[in-house]
Amino acid sequence: MPSALLVSTSGTNIEGWRQIGELCLAVVLSAAIGLEREVRHKDAGIRTHTLVGTGAALFMLMSKYGFADVIEPNRVVLDPSRVGAQIVSGIGFVGAGLIFVRGGSVRGLTTAAGVWMTAAVGAAAGAGLPVLAAVTTGIYFVVSYLFPVISAHLPRSSTASSIVRVRYPDGQGVLRELLQLTTSRGFSLGGVTTEKARIVNSDHGHRTVRVELEVRGKPSVHELASALSEIDGVEAVVAEDVNTVDR
Repeated sequence: MPSALLVSTSGTNIEGWRQIGELCLAVVLSAAIGLEREVRHKDAGIRTHTLVGTGAALFMLMSKYGFADVIEPNRVVLDPSRVGAQIVSGIGFVGAGLIFVRGGSVRGLTTAAGVWMTAAVGAAAGAGLPVLAAVTTGIYFVVSYLFPVISAHLPRSSTASSIVRVRYPDGQGVLRELLQLTTSRGFSLGGVTTEKARIVNSDHGHRTVRVELEVRGKPSVHELASALSEIDGVEAVVAEDVNTVDR
């Protein structure tokens, strides 16, 4: 009987240690990608990526080995790649739910692309391509950790966006000073989001306000953060270039 038909000698579906090993490989590689997202506190973390990669692998294994009991020579011939094609398009719905627009900037693109890539890794593991699956996982980590370092040293344009997060006590007019200092240093504001903490700080007797500034401009955003931290009342400042944020 032709091996291309993927029919076992007993006429039943093929499943065994090899298939279990391919499924476990998808679990390990997908979890590794998800762990990186979890460390960065992204919405889709280790659980989401592991489930996506493992599910993709199972779909591929099912497509390859799950129909041996219904295949008949010269009558029923199945294409194992058909489910893989559906994975590519179907996983887009998951990724689309991770992308959102706020203040004129797009967030979640990297996470969505990571989920899509994890599905590809899982599908490759399930298809019996462990080397390609492992190499692709390695490429993911190179892109995630090395590329932001390279991007940080590229020349900034006048339209480059950055995010500055500031925490300060409520009711002391700090926000006005933040905005004045930001614009005086050559930055334009793309958006301002404020959030008041519900828990009152008993040590200082005030409610904490967290504000997120989207700034654009050529000057160094880290120098801006240093200047903002010197304003009276500012408790913490964190600055991130948009090309290092999960877009």
